[in-house]
Amino acid sequence: MATLTKKIQMVDLKGQYEKIKAEVDAGIQEVINTTAFINGPAVKEFQSDLEKYLNVKHVIPCANGTDALQIAMMALDLKPGDEVITASFTYVATAEVIGLLGLTPVLVDVYPDTFDIDIEAIEKAITPKTKAIVPVHLFGQCADMERIMALAKKHNLFVIEDVAQAIGADYTYSDGKKAKAGTIGTIGCTSFFPSKNLGCYGDGGAIYTNDDELAKKLRMVAHHGQSVQYVHDVLGVNSRLDTIQAVVLKAKLKHLDEYAAARNMAADYYDKAFANHPKFKTPVRAKNSTHVFHQYTLQLNGVDRTKLREQLSERGIPAMIYYPIPLHEQNAYKSDRFKKGDFPVTEKLCATVLSLPMHTEMDEETLKYITDNLIQLVN
Repeated sequence: MATLTKKIQMVDLKGQYEKIKAEVDAGIQEVINTTAFINGPAVKEFQSDLEKYLNVKHVIPCANGTDALQIAMMALDLKPGDEVITASFTYVATAEVIGLLGLTPVLVDVYPDTFDIDIEAIEKAITPKTKAIVPVHLFGQCADMERIMALAKKHNLFVIEDVAQAIGADYTYSDGKKAKAGTIGTIGCTSFFPSKNLGCYGDGGAIYTNDDELAKKLRMVAHHGQSVQYVHDVLGVNSRLDTIQAVVLKAKLKHLDEYAAARNMAADYYDKAFANHPKFKTPVRAKNSTHVFHQYTLQLNGVDRTKLREQLSERGIPAMIYYPIPLHEQNAYKSDRFKKGDFPVTEKLCATVLSLPMHTEMDEETLKYITDNLIQLVN
Protein backbone atom coordinates (compact mmCIF):
# COMPACT_ATOMS: atom_id res chain seq x y z
CA MET A 1 0.00 0.00 0.00
CA ALA A 2 1.40 3.38 -1.03
CA THR A 3 2.06 5.99 1.62
CA LEU A 4 0.94 9.60 1.43
CA THR A 5 3.15 12.49 2.47
CA LYS A 6 0.47 15.17 2.81
CA LYS A 7 -2.02 15.34 5.67
CA ILE A 8 -5.57 14.39 4.68
CA GLN A 9 -8.32 16.64 6.02
CA MET A 10 -12.10 16.38 5.94
CA VAL A 11 -12.05 19.94 4.53
CA ASP A 12 -8.94 21.71 3.21
CA LEU A 13 -9.59 25.41 3.83
CA LYS A 14 -5.90 26.35 3.66
CA GLY A 15 -5.43 24.98 0.13
CA GLN A 16 -8.59 26.77 -1.00
CA TYR A 17 -7.43 30.04 0.60
CA GLU A 18 -4.06 29.99 -1.19
CA LYS A 19 -5.87 30.41 -4.54
CA ILE A 20 -7.84 33.49 -3.45
CA LYS A 21 -5.25 34.85 -0.99
CA ALA A 22 -4.46 38.12 -2.78
CA GLU A 23 -8.11 39.18 -3.06
CA VAL A 24 -9.05 38.09 0.45
CA ASP A 25 -6.00 39.66 2.09
CA ALA A 26 -6.47 42.96 0.27
CA GLY A 27 -10.18 43.03 1.12
CA ILE A 28 -9.60 42.32 4.82
CA GLN A 29 -6.85 44.95 4.96
CA GLU A 30 -9.24 47.48 3.40
CA VAL A 31 -11.81 46.77 6.13
CA ILE A 32 -9.15 47.30 8.81
CA ASN A 33 -7.89 50.49 7.12
CA THR A 34 -11.38 51.99 6.90
CA THR A 35 -12.58 50.48 10.24
CA ALA A 36 -15.91 49.67 8.55
CA PHE A 37 -16.20 46.45 10.55
CA ILE A 38 -20.00 46.49 10.70
CA ASN A 39 -22.20 47.14 7.66
CA GLY A 40 -19.22 48.07 5.50
CA PRO A 41 -19.65 48.25 1.69
CA ALA A 42 -18.66 44.60 1.19
CA VAL A 43 -21.78 43.42 3.05
CA LYS A 44 -24.12 45.10 0.58
CA GLU A 45 -21.92 44.05 -2.36
CA PHE A 46 -21.97 40.41 -1.27
CA GLN A 47 -25.72 40.57 -0.68
CA SER A 48 -26.24 41.92 -4.21
CA ASP A 49 -23.88 39.33 -5.74
CA LEU A 50 -25.68 36.49 -3.97
CA GLU A 51 -29.11 37.79 -5.06
CA LYS A 52 -27.89 37.72 -8.68
CA TYR A 53 -26.31 34.27 -8.32
CA LEU A 54 -29.45 32.77 -6.79
CA ASN A 55 -31.85 34.79 -8.97
CA VAL A 56 -33.76 35.75 -5.82
CA LYS A 57 -35.19 39.20 -4.99
CA HIS A 58 -33.94 39.50 -1.42
CA VAL A 59 -30.95 38.20 0.52
CA ILE A 60 -30.78 39.23 4.19
CA PRO A 61 -27.31 38.48 5.61
CA CYS A 62 -27.17 37.45 9.28
CA ALA A 63 -24.78 36.03 11.89
CA ASN A 64 -25.16 32.27 11.30
CA GLY A 65 -27.41 29.59 9.89
CA THR A 66 -29.19 28.92 13.18
CA ASP A 67 -30.09 32.60 13.48
CA ALA A 68 -31.35 32.48 9.89
CA LEU A 69 -33.85 29.76 10.83
CA GLN A 70 -34.91 31.57 14.00
CA ILE A 71 -35.41 34.91 12.22
CA ALA A 72 -37.43 33.15 9.49
CA MET A 73 -39.81 31.59 12.02
CA MET A 74 -40.13 34.86 13.97
CA ALA A 75 -40.89 36.83 10.79
CA LEU A 76 -43.65 34.35 9.91
CA ASP A 77 -45.28 35.06 13.30
CA LEU A 78 -45.25 31.43 14.35
CA LYS A 79 -46.60 31.15 17.90
CA PRO A 80 -45.99 28.76 20.82
CA GLY A 81 -47.93 25.54 20.22
CA ASP A 82 -47.71 25.81 16.43
CA GLU A 83 -46.31 22.64 14.88
CA VAL A 84 -43.36 22.66 12.49
CA ILE A 85 -42.49 19.51 10.55
CA THR A 86 -38.86 18.60 9.85
CA ALA A 87 -36.68 15.51 9.42
CA SER A 88 -35.28 13.43 12.28
CA PHE A 89 -32.12 12.78 10.25
CA THR A 90 -30.47 16.19 10.31
CA TYR A 91 -28.24 18.48 12.35
CA VAL A 92 -29.76 19.66 15.62
CA ALA A 93 -30.02 23.37 14.66
CA THR A 94 -33.14 22.79 12.55
CA ALA A 95 -35.16 21.44 15.49
CA GLU A 96 -33.34 23.53 18.10
CA VAL A 97 -34.81 26.78 16.81
CA ILE A 98 -38.31 25.30 16.71
CA GLY A 99 -37.98 24.36 20.38
CA LEU A 100 -36.38 27.66 21.43
CA LEU A 101 -39.36 29.61 20.06
CA GLY A 102 -41.80 27.43 22.00
CA LEU A 103 -43.04 25.80 18.80
CA THR A 104 -43.59 22.05 18.59
CA PRO A 105 -41.09 20.10 16.47
CA VAL A 106 -42.80 17.28 14.59
CA LEU A 107 -40.18 14.87 13.29
CA VAL A 108 -40.62 12.60 10.28
CA ASP A 109 -38.48 10.01 8.52
CA VAL A 110 -36.38 10.41 5.37
CA TYR A 111 -36.03 8.45 2.14
CA PRO A 112 -33.43 5.66 2.32
CA ASP A 113 -31.79 6.57 -1.00
CA THR A 114 -31.48 10.40 -1.11
CA PHE A 115 -31.64 10.96 2.71
CA ASP A 116 -34.12 13.78 2.07
CA ILE A 117 -37.40 14.27 3.94
CA ASP A 118 -40.13 11.69 3.22
CA ILE A 119 -43.08 13.54 1.67
CA GLU A 120 -45.64 10.83 2.43
CA ALA A 121 -44.51 11.05 6.07
CA ILE A 122 -44.97 14.84 6.01
CA GLU A 123 -48.55 14.46 4.79
CA LYS A 124 -49.37 11.96 7.54
CA ALA A 125 -47.89 14.30 10.18
CA ILE A 126 -49.98 17.36 9.21
CA THR A 127 -52.58 18.39 11.82
CA PRO A 128 -54.71 21.53 12.31
CA LYS A 129 -51.81 22.92 14.39
CA THR A 130 -49.23 22.51 11.61
CA LYS A 131 -47.97 25.86 10.32
CA ALA A 132 -44.70 25.12 8.48
CA ILE A 133 -42.49 22.50 6.88
CA VAL A 134 -38.69 22.74 7.09
CA PRO A 135 -37.15 20.50 4.41
CA VAL A 136 -33.39 20.07 4.86
CA HIS A 137 -31.42 19.76 1.62
CA LEU A 138 -29.10 17.25 3.21
CA PHE A 139 -25.48 16.65 2.19
CA GLY A 140 -25.78 18.76 -0.98
CA GLN A 141 -28.93 17.99 -2.95
CA CYS A 142 -32.49 19.32 -2.88
CA ALA A 143 -35.45 17.62 -1.30
CA ASP A 144 -38.35 17.12 -3.73
CA MET A 145 -39.51 20.73 -3.57
CA GLU A 146 -42.21 20.56 -6.25
CA ARG A 147 -44.13 17.96 -4.26
CA ILE A 148 -43.44 19.72 -0.95
CA MET A 149 -44.75 23.03 -2.33
CA ALA A 150 -47.88 21.33 -3.66
CA LEU A 151 -48.49 19.81 -0.23
CA ALA A 152 -47.87 23.17 1.46
CA LYS A 153 -50.31 24.90 -0.90
CA LYS A 154 -52.97 22.25 -0.26
CA HIS A 155 -52.71 22.73 3.52
CA ASN A 156 -51.82 26.47 3.53
CA LEU A 157 -48.39 25.97 5.14
CA PHE A 158 -45.15 27.96 5.04
CA VAL A 159 -42.03 26.26 3.69
CA ILE A 160 -38.64 27.20 5.15
CA GLU A 161 -35.80 25.60 3.19
CA ASP A 162 -32.71 24.70 5.21
CA VAL A 163 -30.00 25.18 2.58
CA ALA A 164 -26.96 25.09 4.89
CA GLN A 165 -25.54 22.07 3.03
CA ALA A 166 -26.76 22.69 -0.52
CA ILE A 167 -26.02 26.26 -1.58
CA GLY A 168 -25.63 26.34 -5.37
CA ALA A 169 -27.63 23.16 -6.03
CA ASP A 170 -30.18 23.40 -8.86
CA TYR A 171 -33.67 21.94 -8.55
CA THR A 172 -35.50 20.97 -11.77
CA TYR A 173 -39.30 21.01 -11.88
CA SER A 174 -41.28 18.43 -13.85
CA ASP A 175 -41.78 21.02 -16.63
CA GLY A 176 -38.00 21.54 -16.95
CA LYS A 177 -37.87 24.89 -15.12
CA LYS A 178 -34.87 25.27 -12.80
CA ALA A 179 -34.43 27.11 -9.50
CA LYS A 180 -31.60 27.37 -6.97
CA ALA A 181 -31.95 25.61 -3.63
CA GLY A 182 -33.48 28.00 -1.11
CA THR A 183 -35.39 30.14 -3.62
CA ILE A 184 -38.43 27.87 -3.97
CA GLY A 185 -40.10 27.93 -0.55
CA THR A 186 -41.47 30.87 1.44
CA ILE A 187 -37.98 31.47 2.86
CA GLY A 188 -34.53 29.91 2.38
CA CYS A 189 -31.95 29.82 5.19
CA THR A 190 -28.25 29.11 4.85
CA SER A 191 -25.04 28.98 6.86
CA PHE A 192 -21.59 30.25 5.91
CA PHE A 193 -19.77 28.22 8.58
CA PRO A 194 -16.16 27.79 7.39
CA SER A 195 -16.56 24.15 6.30
CA LYS A 196 -19.66 24.84 4.19
CA ASN A 197 -19.44 24.91 0.37
CA LEU A 198 -19.57 28.70 0.60
CA GLY A 199 -17.85 29.28 3.92
CA CYS A 200 -16.45 32.39 5.59
CA TYR A 201 -13.57 32.66 8.08
CA GLY A 202 -15.78 32.83 11.14
CA ASP A 203 -19.56 32.69 11.46
CA GLY A 204 -22.13 33.88 8.95
CA GLY A 205 -25.53 33.12 7.48
CA ALA A 206 -28.25 34.46 5.20
CA ILE A 207 -31.98 34.36 4.58
CA TYR A 208 -33.58 34.55 1.11
CA THR A 209 -37.09 35.34 -0.07
CA ASN A 210 -38.94 36.60 -3.15
CA ASP A 211 -41.66 38.21 -1.00
CA ASP A 212 -41.11 41.99 -0.63
CA GLU A 213 -43.19 42.41 2.55
CA LEU A 214 -41.64 39.38 4.18
CA ALA A 215 -38.16 40.68 3.31
CA LYS A 216 -38.93 43.93 5.20
CA LYS A 217 -40.04 41.91 8.22
CA LEU A 218 -36.98 39.64 8.07
CA ARG A 219 -34.66 42.68 8.00
CA MET A 220 -36.47 44.19 10.96
CA VAL A 221 -36.35 41.01 13.03
CA ALA A 222 -32.63 40.61 12.30
CA HIS A 223 -31.99 44.20 13.43
CA HIS A 224 -33.62 44.40 16.88
CA GLY A 225 -37.11 44.64 15.34
CA GLN A 226 -36.35 48.17 14.07
CA SER A 227 -38.04 49.77 11.07
CA VAL A 228 -35.84 52.86 11.53
CA GLN A 229 -33.18 53.45 14.17
CA TYR A 230 -34.61 53.39 17.71
CA VAL A 231 -38.11 52.59 16.47
CA HIS A 232 -38.86 48.98 17.40
CA ASP A 233 -42.01 47.64 15.74
CA VAL A 234 -41.60 43.92 16.39
CA LEU A 235 -39.65 41.67 18.71
CA GLY A 236 -36.25 41.14 17.12
CA VAL A 237 -32.72 39.86 17.58
CA ASN A 238 -29.24 41.17 16.87
CA SER A 239 -27.89 39.16 13.95
CA ARG A 240 -25.65 40.48 11.21
CA LEU A 241 -22.83 39.45 8.91
CA ASP A 242 -19.68 41.44 9.67
CA THR A 243 -17.72 43.11 6.88
CA ILE A 244 -14.61 40.90 7.07
CA GLN A 245 -16.77 37.79 6.55
CA ALA A 246 -18.56 39.50 3.64
CA VAL A 247 -15.17 40.17 1.98
CA VAL A 248 -14.30 36.46 2.18
CA LEU A 249 -17.70 35.34 0.91
CA LYS A 250 -17.67 37.85 -1.95
CA ALA A 251 -14.31 36.44 -3.11
CA LYS A 252 -15.48 32.82 -2.80
CA LEU A 253 -18.90 33.26 -4.42
CA LYS A 254 -17.25 33.80 -7.81
CA HIS A 255 -15.79 30.30 -7.52
CA LEU A 256 -18.80 28.49 -6.03
CA ASP A 257 -19.70 26.60 -9.20
CA GLU A 258 -16.02 25.60 -9.66
CA TYR A 259 -16.02 24.36 -6.06
CA ALA A 260 -19.13 22.24 -6.75
CA ALA A 261 -17.50 20.82 -9.91
CA ALA A 262 -14.36 19.88 -7.93
CA ARG A 263 -16.48 18.17 -5.28
CA ASN A 264 -18.38 16.28 -7.99
CA MET A 265 -15.10 15.07 -9.51
CA ALA A 266 -14.09 13.68 -6.11
CA ALA A 267 -17.54 12.11 -5.66
CA ASP A 268 -17.33 10.48 -9.10
CA TYR A 269 -13.95 8.98 -8.16
CA TYR A 270 -15.38 7.56 -4.93
CA ASP A 271 -18.45 6.23 -6.77
CA LYS A 272 -16.31 4.40 -9.30
CA ALA A 273 -13.96 2.96 -6.66
CA PHE A 274 -16.80 1.63 -4.49
CA ALA A 275 -19.18 0.59 -7.31
CA ASN A 276 -20.86 -2.76 -6.67
CA HIS A 277 -18.86 -3.37 -3.49
CA PRO A 278 -21.08 -5.42 -1.14
CA LYS A 279 -19.92 -3.52 1.97
CA PHE A 280 -20.61 -0.01 0.61
CA LYS A 281 -23.68 1.76 -0.72
CA THR A 282 -22.70 4.94 -2.53
CA PRO A 283 -24.87 8.10 -2.33
CA VAL A 284 -27.83 8.25 -4.69
CA ARG A 285 -28.19 11.41 -6.75
CA ALA A 286 -31.77 12.69 -6.93
CA LYS A 287 -33.12 12.87 -10.49
CA ASN A 288 -34.54 16.37 -10.01
CA SER A 289 -31.55 18.02 -8.30
CA THR A 290 -27.90 18.60 -8.93
CA HIS A 291 -25.63 17.53 -6.06
CA VAL A 292 -22.98 19.87 -4.64
CA PHE A 293 -21.56 17.22 -2.28
CA HIS A 294 -21.20 19.08 0.97
CA GLN A 295 -20.65 15.55 2.28
CA TYR A 296 -19.87 12.26 0.56
CA THR A 297 -21.71 9.75 2.72
CA LEU A 298 -21.49 5.99 2.35
CA GLN A 299 -23.83 3.47 3.94
CA LEU A 300 -21.87 0.54 5.39
CA ASN A 301 -23.15 -3.02 5.23
CA GLY A 302 -21.84 -5.58 7.72
CA VAL A 303 -18.91 -3.40 8.82
CA ASP A 304 -17.87 -2.49 12.37
CA ARG A 305 -17.99 1.29 11.87
CA THR A 306 -16.18 2.20 15.10
CA LYS A 307 -13.31 -0.17 14.35
CA LEU A 308 -13.12 1.01 10.72
CA ARG A 309 -12.86 4.67 11.77
CA GLU A 310 -10.06 3.78 14.19
CA GLN A 311 -8.19 1.86 11.49
CA LEU A 312 -8.63 4.70 9.00
CA SER A 313 -7.40 7.19 11.58
CA GLU A 314 -4.26 5.09 12.14
CA ARG A 315 -3.59 5.46 8.41
CA GLY A 316 -4.14 9.22 8.51
CA ILE A 317 -7.63 9.17 6.98
CA PRO A 318 -10.34 11.10 8.84
CA ALA A 319 -13.97 9.97 8.56
CA MET A 320 -17.02 11.44 10.26
CA ILE A 321 -20.48 10.25 11.25
CA TYR A 322 -23.28 12.61 10.22
CA TYR A 323 -25.32 11.85 12.34
CA PRO A 324 -24.77 9.25 15.06
CA ILE A 325 -27.97 9.84 17.07
CA PRO A 326 -31.37 10.65 15.53
CA LEU A 327 -33.08 13.80 16.80
CA HIS A 328 -35.97 11.78 18.28
CA GLU A 329 -33.48 9.89 20.49
CA GLN A 330 -31.65 13.01 21.72
CA ASN A 331 -32.53 13.87 25.33
CA ALA A 332 -33.45 17.44 24.36
CA TYR A 333 -36.11 16.23 21.88
CA LYS A 334 -37.44 13.06 23.46
CA SER A 335 -41.22 13.13 23.51
CA ASP A 336 -44.09 10.76 24.13
CA ARG A 337 -45.16 11.63 20.59
CA PHE A 338 -42.40 9.47 19.10
CA LYS A 339 -40.22 6.60 20.25
CA LYS A 340 -37.32 4.45 19.12
CA GLY A 341 -38.50 2.41 16.16
CA ASP A 342 -40.84 5.09 14.77
CA PHE A 343 -38.26 6.26 12.20
CA PRO A 344 -36.65 3.07 10.87
CA VAL A 345 -34.79 4.70 7.96
CA THR A 346 -33.27 7.43 10.13
CA GLU A 347 -32.28 4.90 12.80
CA LYS A 348 -30.63 2.63 10.23
CA LEU A 349 -28.77 5.55 8.64
CA CYS A 350 -27.49 6.76 12.02
CA ALA A 351 -26.09 3.27 12.61
CA THR A 352 -24.49 2.80 9.18
CA VAL A 353 -23.43 6.13 7.57
CA LEU A 354 -19.81 7.21 7.18
CA SER A 355 -18.69 10.47 5.55
CA LEU A 356 -15.33 10.60 3.77
CA PRO A 357 -13.04 13.59 3.18
CA MET A 358 -14.73 15.93 0.69
CA HIS A 359 -13.51 19.35 -0.39
CA THR A 360 -12.39 21.44 -3.35
CA GLU A 361 -8.69 20.51 -3.20
CA MET A 362 -8.92 16.70 -3.52
CA ASP A 363 -6.40 15.18 -5.96
CA GLU A 364 -6.20 11.73 -7.51
CA GLU A 365 -3.31 10.62 -5.29
CA THR A 366 -5.31 11.40 -2.13
CA LEU A 367 -8.51 9.84 -3.47
CA LYS A 368 -6.64 6.66 -4.46
CA TYR A 369 -5.02 6.43 -1.04
CA ILE A 370 -8.40 6.80 0.72
CA THR A 371 -10.29 4.35 -1.48
CA ASP A 372 -7.51 1.72 -1.61
CA ASN A 373 -7.21 1.71 2.17
CA LEU A 374 -10.94 1.66 2.77
CA ILE A 375 -11.46 -1.30 0.43
CA GLN A 376 -8.49 -3.17 1.92
CA LEU A 377 -9.77 -2.69 5.48
CA VAL A 378 -13.26 -4.09 4.82
CA ASN A 379 -12.26 -6.97 2.53
